[in-house]
Amino acid sequence: MAAQILDGRRIAAEIRSEVAERARVLSRTGVRPGLGVVLVGDDPASHVYVRMKTRACEEAGLHARDITPPADIGQADLLSIVDELNADPEIHGILVQLPLPRHLDEREVTERIDPAKDVDGFHPVNQGRMAQGDPHAFRPATPAGVQELIRRTGVDTSGAHVVIVGRSNIVGMPMSQIMLQKEPGANATVTVAHSRTRDLGAVTRQGEILIVAVGRPEIVRGDMVREGAVVIDVGVNRVEDPSLERGYRLVGDVAFDEAAERASWITPVPGGVGPMTIAMLLRNTVTSAERIGRMATAGAAPAAG
Repeated sequence: MAAQILDGRRIAAEIRSEVAERARVLSRTGVRPGLGVVLVGDDPASHVYVRMKTRACEEAGLHARDITPPADIGQADLLSIVDELNADPEIHGILVQLPLPRHLDEREVTERIDPAKDVDGFHPVNQGRMAQGDPHAFRPATPAGVQELIRRTGVDTSGAHVVIVGRSNIVGMPMSQIMLQKEPGANATVTVAHSRTRDLGAVTRQGEILIVAVGRPEIVRGDMVREGAVVIDVGVNRVEDPSLERGYRLVGDVAFDEAAERASWITPVPGGVGPMTIAMLLRNTVTSAERIGRMATAGAAPAAG
């Protein structure tokens, strides 16, 4: 079996077009959705990613405000930046790029973000409401993008066995909660495995839908994939390759060529999940702008998430 490609770029473009139309509707009321992005330090990969987000915002008619404090910023000063964005009526979504330098408390910074502007979906209020099945809670962009990618491809998830490899609070754990929800694109039976799982292949081979987000290059080999499975590779890893001018190549957490021989659908790396993450972030920001606008018209404070 030769797998079909789950084209994240194409589906993300569809979502960004929908976001742009919603932004145009908002613009007629004098509202331009705004995303505030805080990037601490000078990590080159993070700067590239933030530039991609900023460009995507502009193309969809959103306003992006990038704040780039130095790597040695103190906790109090970083919290002050978050407070300013919380209070700024032109900012409807806030994203603090993770990870932060080790001297900073990520949890405190995340919890300082107004849950109504937490478009990255990491605030405990949004995560708790998501776990309880609240459809209005902001969901983390990457797992939400994975679900949307599966749903728009037409893959039937209801009752399917979904195996997730990875248990991070950014992807694996929220992914499991999303796929358990009673909604289209979910209603699945979910198993969560990770790098310490004994006989990982025996677990992954059970997955009708296999989602891998463990951050280890090609940890899932072809013989670990169930025949006909849908394979979603969230990982992006640099591996040395002297044959290339840049000296490295990008690979996922799945050995693509091997897995593609057994899977029915598979995401490429890059071009699979990555574009979906940005598209879902933009969608959350427009949703926040719509909610805040409605609440302002009604004279009430916006609800979290």
